[in-house]
Amino acid sequence: MEGLVVEEDRAVVTPYGAPSDTFRIGRLRGRRVAFLARHGRHHTLLPSEIPFRANIHALRQLGVRWVLSASAVGSLRRELAPGQFVVPLQMLDRTKQRDEHTFFGRGIVAHIGFSKPVCGVLAEVLYAAARDAGASCTLGGTYVNMEGPAFSTRAESEWHRSLGCDIVGMTNLAEAKLCREAEMSYATFAMVTDYDAFGEHAEPVEGEDQDVHVGAVVKQLQANAALAQRALALAIQRVPVGTSPPAHSALKTAILTPRAAWPEARVAELAPFLARYA
Repeated sequence: MEGLVVEEDRAVVTPYGAPSDTFRIGRLRGRRVAFLARHGRHHTLLPSEIPFRANIHALRQLGVRWVLSASAVGSLRRELAPGQFVVPLQMLDRTKQRDEHTFFGRGIVAHIGFSKPVCGVLAEVLYAAARDAGASCTLGGTYVNMEGPAFSTRAESEWHRSLGCDIVGMTNLAEAKLCREAEMSYATFAMVTDYDAFGEHAEPVEGEDQDVHVGAVVKQLQANAALAQRALALAIQRVPVGTSPPAHSALKTAILTPRAAWPEARVAELAPFLARYA
């Protein structure tokens, strides 16, 4: 990313194992930032193999409170064409790995409010930055998180459309939930790479009728990489550091288990975000 001065690559140890990769830490026009490739720097992890809890726990250890996610998504709406960007405000969970989506349990019960899964403040910042960078960007819509790693069947794609979903991906739901539990603001910058599997958008590959394939996704990502980086760089400059949106106190009314019953080992595990309530 232009303007990023990398200061170090840091490995972080967490109670949930190693994160996806080392963190690239540096400064972007004076703002301190930490970058993590969720699939690993060489894209070696399937969506279901991403150590989501380790990633988010490590970010919180590093002092991160604002998380900007960049993701490739399939479009479920004709008007959201490949090359466009979306900052979704809602999410639908179609995953199966529930244990990986929470820090709680094993002695401490918490139920976070999640009616608004994305931080509205951060979403507005990201949307405005994208527009100012020259991107065709939509604010709003629903991101449906499927399990993967296979792309959608035609039936799944049409079903997700009938549910009112707008884009489909494989990673953001777990990140949004865990960031909320860790009291971090989260928003995602979704780049549309394809039309998923609905309608008549098939693009033949070697004679086969395929609605979406890896080659098309990578081609679209490469075509828009510079634009996405400009938008994210602008957004980073505009994050209202020093303010306290609702996400930053999400646990205040979420913890059900009395403090006297908390296992001390669990308190130590969750210290980066639980210590203030202990």
